[in-house]
Amino acid sequence: MPQSDFPEEQSLEQLFQQADELGKKQYHRLTPEDFEDYRKYDYWRNINGDGECGSTQESRDWVRQNSGYSCPVCQERFSTPGHHRTIDHKLPRAQYPWLSLNFANLWVICLACNQEKAEMHWFEYEHYMLLNHPEIYSNVHEVRPNRLIKNLRQT
Repeated sequence: MPQSDFPEEQSLEQLFQQADELGKKQYHRLTPEDFEDYRKYDYWRNINGDGECGSTQESRDWVRQNSGYSCPVCQERFSTPGHHRTIDHKLPRAQYPWLSLNFANLWVICLACNQEKAEMHWFEYEHYMLLNHPEIYSNVHEVRPNRLIKNLRQT
């Protein structure tokens, strides 16, 4: 198969371009169900607007099942002040609303890393980490959303 069929072998820029193209095509075909999932995510993650890490039992359980003791980016223990667990979208929810409840798009990172990532697209985030935190860039590179992008291509 050609290299383009294997997102994990593509360059960072190629992955970003592919996700962006797929995103733009899908964004124009958003359905009422997509917007409902977008709203459901807010409820799934928290009650009364509090809790970056989830305050519903279902989201707390998901966080426990999908995280260790430390942030996968900075390696700080989640018990360190300012580094508690948060749920983040690898591909931004604002740009990819139909992926709001796609668990392949979610990961658990600490509050400090989530705030630093903000609304960056994965390509921007990886590039930012390479330039600003080269010592931990490999931590981000290892968790690229390759499978998610590959699945987007197939739908």
